[in-house]
Amino acid sequence: MPAQLNDFKPDHASDTPLYMQLANQLSNGIASGDWRANEALPSERVLSEMLTISRVTARKAIDMLCERGMLTRKRGSGTYITPKLEQPLSRLTSFSEELSQRGFTAGSRWLQRDIGIAAPLELLSLGLSPNTPVARLKRLRTADDVVMAIETTTIPALYMPNPHSVTDSLYGYLEANGTIPMRALQHIRAVNANEEQARLANIPAGAAMLHITRVSYLDNGAAVELTHSYCRSDYYEFVAESRR
Repeated sequence: MPAQLNDFKPDHASDTPLYMQLANQLSNGIASGDWRANEALPSERVLSEMLTISRVTARKAIDMLCERGMLTRKRGSGTYITPKLEQPLSRLTSFSEELSQRGFTAGSRWLQRDIGIAAPLELLSLGLSPNTPVARLKRLRTADDVVMAIETTTIPALYMPNPHSVTDSLYGYLEANGTIPMRALQHIRAVNANEEQARLANIPAGAAMLHITRVSYLDNGAAVELTHSYCRSDYYEFVAESRR
């Protein structure tokens, strides 16, 4: 039996259905990191034999977690733990930092890296003067080679004269050059993926995505970064803690 299920004892006398007991056990294990992203879950048959429950019970528990986005069924292969990135809103960290802290391997697939003249929206968001040159970066952000987000970033060329010098971590580059952001304003809204976004993220056209617009600032108040991120809602979620 997998170590993650050693403590699970189906309580047939409980008012809670067995499939919900199993679903809760699996959910708690996933949330606490006992199951790693993309790790295979035992099959319905194996679960039923190990735990002395019916295959119908095992199937209903798996179905419930698939609906929650915690498990992913792959035809002909099995059921796997869905990669999930929970990013706290109270802390300014990079995509790479968040993934590394959760045991993922962060990566980038570059689509664009060049210098151009700032467009009106970029001028407004970054507080720039007309005809200011900016670096533009567009890439796919990946976790263990799974596309999690499509990201477009604008940085004043003053802080990034050669965008090709950026490797995987944008914030790593900025920190190495003494221009690490110290605060940021983020706006989050739900959108539907257009044809290009669907193709890049390998999701159906019209699927729900999270559109995050972030403007980051240096300690002296100067805006250093404008980023638009289109994140897969099945793999990406924000967590906010509120206190009274």
